Amino acid sequence: MIARLRGRPVANTREGLVLDVGGVGYLVAATPTAVRQADGAGEVSLHTYLHVREDALQLYGFAEAAERELFLQLLSVNGIGPKVALAIVSGSPVADLRRAIALEDAGRFMAIPGIGKKTAERIVLELKEKLADGVPELATAGDGAPHVVARDALVELGWSIVEAEHALAQTDPDATPEERVRQALKRAA
Repeated sequence: MIARLRGRPVANTREGLVLDVGGVGYLVAATPTAVRQADGAGEVSLHTYLHVREDALQLYGFAEAAERELFLQLLSVNGIGPKVALAIVSGSPVADLRRAIALEDAGRFMAIPGIGKKTAERIVLELKEKLADGVPELATAGDGAPHVVARDALVELGWSIVEAEHALAQTDPDATPEERVRQALKRAA
């Protein structure tokens, strides 16, 4: 198992990030955070996961251990493969995804391309108990509720969940839900 790579980033292609480690170029499908970390760096260290199939070996790379840990937990969900798990981990900060699971916010996952309602609900259902021990402070309804309130308000105004999530990602996360909705509407105008 290859759990970590440290090397010089030599290319960033559609297939992934290429790391030169001791003269060997490893192709790593990496999260955007890992790619940003590697951009312009002389050397980078990535947490990795090696996915083994009959016909392929695929490396997945993460900037921090928390991304890798959530990725592995997502792989334990029935119907979630490494590409979908990488898309989920790449879509939002790990803390936000854990909060969405703790608050049973399946809508947060439906905003990710390729995730439907049933898959989103399955993610929440199967991971809620696994993550409960690691994030007890997130189990309270007040912790992530402002984001959900703002997103639901935009959905009520006719936006799709995906559009609402993208719009809210460009607003001040510390603002009140009402202010975040105003900011999102102003940007859309």
